[in-house]
Amino acid sequence: MLHRLRMHPARTHLWLMLALTFTTGIVDAAGYLGLDRVFTGNMTGNVVILGMALAGGTGLPVLGPLVALAAFMAGAAVGGRVLRGDAHAWTARHTWLFAGVGTVVLGAAAIGALVDAIGGWTQYAITAALGLAMGCQAATARHIAVKDVTTVVVTSTITGLASDSVLGRAEGQPWRRRAGAIVLIGLGALVGAALLKVHLGWTLMVAGVIIAAVAWVGHAARPRPVPVETYDE
Repeated sequence: MLHRLRMHPARTHLWLMLALTFTTGIVDAAGYLGLDRVFTGNMTGNVVILGMALAGGTGLPVLGPLVALAAFMAGAAVGGRVLRGDAHAWTARHTWLFAGVGTVVLGAAAIGALVDAIGGWTQYAITAALGLAMGCQAATARHIAVKDVTTVVVTSTITGLASDSVLGRAEGQPWRRRAGAIVLIGLGALVGAALLKVHLGWTLMVAGVIIAAVAWVGHAARPRPVPVETYDE
C-alpha cells in the first residue's frame, strides 16, 4: 500500500489535502456554532463578521474574530518560517508541522471536553488554538502546492469550477478535485454540526485524529532517497 502511495506522490498529496479540507469543515462548524460565530479556518468569513460587528447593533462578536485572525496569521507565519528554503515536496518538516496541527486540535478538544461550559477565557483559548492550528495547516498545505486545494477555503475553487465549465470558457479542468474539495468542506461542516449535538470535545477530537493520520500517512508515503552503491577498488 505504501509503495503505491510513494509511486504517485501527486495523487497521494491530493487525497491528503482533501482529507484536511474535510477537517476544516468540522473545525469551522465547531467554531461558528460552538464558539460564538467565529471561523477559525475561513478568514474571509471572519473579516466579514468583524466588519459587520464594528458597525454596531448587530449582536455579532468582535473579540472572537480578532483572536482567530491574529492566531491564524501567527500559525501561518510559523509554517512559513519552518518551511523556508525547504523543497516543495513532503519532507520531515511537513510531517512535524501537520503533526503539530493535529496535536493542537486534540489539545483544544481536551479543553472542550473537560470544561462544563464554554465561555470567557476558555472560549478564547480554544479559538486561539484552532486559529493557530489552521493557519499553520494552510501555510504547510500551500507549500505542498496541490492545485485548487488550499484546505481552508473553496472560493477560488468554486470560481475555477464555474469559470472553466461548459457555461464559462468551456475548457478542460480538474473538475473532480475541485468538486471534491467543495463537497468535502461542506460535508465536514455537516459532520461537525452533527457532532456538536454530542459535545464540542468530540467534534474537535475527530478533526484532530484525522489531521494526525494525514501527518502519519504523508510521512510514511513520502519518497525515500535511493541509496548510492559504492564499490571498493
